[in-house]
Amino acid sequence: MAIYLSKEKKEEIFRTYGKNEKDSGSTEGQVALFTYRISELSKHLQTNKQDHACRRALLALVGQRKRTLAYLHDKDIARYRAICEKLGIRHT
Repeated sequence: MAIYLSKEKKEEIFRTYGKNEKDSGSTEGQVALFTYRISELSKHLQTNKQDHACRRALLALVGQRKRTLAYLHDKDIARYRAICEKLGIRHT
């Protein structure tokens, strides 16, 4: 796990988007965590344009979030739209 992601920050994300601070398995919590990590890596890449390992990790996270959102879209469209609205993610 990266240094920028402390235990307290993870618990805050899961408390806000999941059921409670220990709910790391919910789809909404996972998508929120991916979104936070994506935003942090994007900030890093703006200042460190040649960091190709970070760019690869960012693309992997984006793909993981996309697959998780596709699962949620198929399972429960209302929850999918709600999490996209809360996180400010564009959706179809």
